[in-house]
Amino acid sequence: MKLAEMTAGRLKELLAADETSCREIMASVLDEIDAREPDVQAYVHLRDRDELLAEAGAVDQRRRAGDTVGALAGLPVAVKDCICTKGTLTTCASKILANFVPPYDATVVEKIRQADGIIVGKTNMDEFAMGSSTENSGVKVTHNPHDLECVPGGSSGGSAAAVAAHECILAVGTDTGGSIRQPASFCGVVGLKPTYGRVSRYGLVAFGSSLDQIGPLTKDVKDAVLLLSVLAGHDPRDSTSIDGPVPDYGAPLGSNGPWRIGVPKEYFVEGMDAEVRASVEQAIDLMRADGHEIIDTSLPHTEYAIPTYYIIACAEASANLARFEGVRYGVRAEGCADYKDMFTKTRTQGFGPEVQRRIMLGTYVLSSGYYDAYYSKGQRVRTLLRADYDAAFESCDLVMHPVTPTAAFKIGENIDDPLAMYLSDIFTVTANMAGIPAVSVPCGRTRDGRPTGVQLATKPLGEAPLMAAAHRLEALLAEAGVWPRTA
Repeated sequence: MKLAEMTAGRLKELLAADETSCREIMASVLDEIDAREPDVQAYVHLRDRDELLAEAGAVDQRRRAGDTVGALAGLPVAVKDCICTKGTLTTCASKILANFVPPYDATVVEKIRQADGIIVGKTNMDEFAMGSSTENSGVKVTHNPHDLECVPGGSSGGSAAAVAAHECILAVGTDTGGSIRQPASFCGVVGLKPTYGRVSRYGLVAFGSSLDQIGPLTKDVKDAVLLLSVLAGHDPRDSTSIDGPVPDYGAPLGSNGPWRIGVPKEYFVEGMDAEVRASVEQAIDLMRADGHEIIDTSLPHTEYAIPTYYIIACAEASANLARFEGVRYGVRAEGCADYKDMFTKTRTQGFGPEVQRRIMLGTYVLSSGYYDAYYSKGQRVRTLLRADYDAAFESCDLVMHPVTPTAAFKIGENIDDPLAMYLSDIFTVTANMAGIPAVSVPCGRTRDGRPTGVQLATKPLGEAPLMAAAHRLEALLAEAGVWPRTA
């Protein structure tokens, strides 16, 4: 097995035993990028090869000298392009930020660097994180490594594809309505959305400020725990950051509960792909056979989740994106008659169709005469969605259900049908609305080799038991020969 194909956990073992080096790991990842990136197109910006090898070599020197190194020492990490990186382009895959180089690092980037992780480059995404396929990127279309004719999901499609194609060891994405978990499911990797406020949003270019969360995309659950342990923690620069201790997320790994697992009936809907349903039901059966209690539960307001999400998310996007007008930073349209003309031309030329659509929707629901009818009502429904989870967690420890209604779809299949695209997030948006942690775990493949995923979610700040359950499920799937396996 190539070094690039190994998990971070295995590479750390090899490094500890002096059986490999950080430079060799980086070289292996860069070789995979050379071989696969022309087809996959996961990155929008890659750092210089010699610079990366030199940085890895410097970590090796520190290790040999007996210096203390961080938890990610020498491991290649990919970062989504909406997270600020000092001195490196951060474009949100948008033409309007095509020349933006941040003067500072996001907190999560600082933490990766402090842990001696090496940032390989910035990954492609749906423009300003608005999309479910990475086809809305203003730069390029990323392809699913398992089937190059299919999308990798979105909006963190580049990060998920980079992990699946072994073009990095670990990756960071963002999740506003499923944008970590859905591409993780499509690409056959692990994706975790932490509790809202558990990971700092300082330096994240905002889409929906009450929904956005940064989290890991990795090759297995243990790697997700490793990266979460680095990213989590209070940040005084983020007013929504939770001021509390970070537990040892790795301590419960290896435990076997038992857990009471709720299966919400609303998440097994008509029209759901039969193969996806079968793979998720098999995962549930494996947990039942392992001694965990499976409970039928209900999240009764789920049917209102998609319209409520798009009211709130678009309203917040409309407010957040008002700052991109060509005055302070980013691209400015040429040949403008006055400042109003400059605003109009800059935003028309700089924003893609999906971003424009969401800005208009958000502006509408916030406008005079419609605020109470839409935005205020949406916030009240959001409270009901959170109450649904609170009620469910009175009788169960976790809820378990599909991540998406389908496996990855073909590139171009849904791009002209916004409603079909939005419904790709039907099973994921509720966790964002409630602010709870949720993880996507690969649970099989369709007959033509496209991965499927199952989601586990729990109460706020329950990442430690959540990841313990996900780790146990991962082991059961491996023992059953379900995942990992070849297509």
